[in-house]
Amino acid sequence: EITSQNHGFVVDLESIRGGDVEITHINLNDNTLEGFRHLKMPVFAVQYHPEASPGPHDARYLFGEFRRLMT
Repeated sequence: EITSQNHGFVVDLESIRGGDVEITHINLNDNTLEGFRHLKMPVFAVQYHPEASPGPHDARYLFGEFRRLMT
């Protein structure tokens, strides 16, 4: 995905390795964490804004996943 970053902070990757978290998105430019999901709880997060088209179209699958976790 082509994304826009505004990193004022980042998660230390070493702080989540070996835990109950799966890394789902890594920024290829600076190797920062951009997305993760918890393996036991219905939690996931991303830190970016999709840029290929205006609005949430490129991230539609994330909204679908959020809806799935709500049901």
